[in-house]
Amino acid sequence: MPNGMNAGKKLIKTRKRYAWSDRDYKRRKLNLREKSDPLEGSPQAKGIVIEKVGIEAKQPNSGIRKCVKIQLIKNGRQLSAFAPGDGAINYIDEHDEVMVEGIGGRMGRSKGDIPGVRYKVIKVNGISLLELVRGRKEKTVR
Repeated sequence: MPNGMNAGKKLIKTRKRYAWSDRDYKRRKLNLREKSDPLEGSPQAKGIVIEKVGIEAKQPNSGIRKCVKIQLIKNGRQLSAFAPGDGAINYIDEHDEVMVEGIGGRMGRSKGDIPGVRYKVIKVNGISLLELVRGRKEKTVR
């Protein structure tokens, strides 16, 4: 390591070079989160329902979690989204337009016992899924 009077430049250069071995620094500088994120950094996105799927819960839980496969309108990427609420899947049909957002949890990873699902449905055809499940509103026919 240089330690003379004019060694500052060399120290800065060395620091910059070794910063790249830090995983978080590298991901931040190369914008890897935005590149790998189907929502492209936005909090919510609209998509069209391709099919309804049941995903089996991870151990030690048992049960089938009701999810939907969605194709996003803005970039055509496909993803699975969880339909939260008792009987919520009955209000979602194929070819419906749904709004999805992150499910919450560990830094964009899947939450709880649903493997591989990182998003949840919040609106169906412009109407809140929570309102539909609670029976306050009725689904519009398109």
